[in-house]
Amino acid sequence: MDTLLVTIEGCIDDAQPGFVECVLADAEGRVHRFVEKAPVVSLANLGPGSAYPQPGSIGCVVEAAWIDEQGRQRARVSTERPWDIASVTGETRFSVFREQLVQTADPSERAGGKDGV
Repeated sequence: MDTLLVTIEGCIDDAQPGFVECVLADAEGRVHRFVEKAPVVSLANLGPGSAYPQPGSIGCVVEAAWIDEQGRQRARVSTERPWDIASVTGETRFSVFREQLVQTADPSERAGGKDGV
């Protein structure tokens, strides 16, 4: 499964399981914000007392991949699957650099995914 690397900037709500704000800078330089359950985006035990920023990731599906005019590997991803995650503006499709993606062997490695939290 592909995961999209994000930066966790802070704790938004520490009620169980806790919500954090995440940021993604896409390949066009646009910044996208997400508010998500901490266990969905990180295996770390995050809360208001944690040091930020922290690395995080969001499950995604690669819809297309190509090499741009500057020779950089790019991808269009959707965060709609597997866990139905959208940015705070409702966006689920993003153009990113390939190095912003990490492949994991199995979705169950991630705290049970969105439905398992």
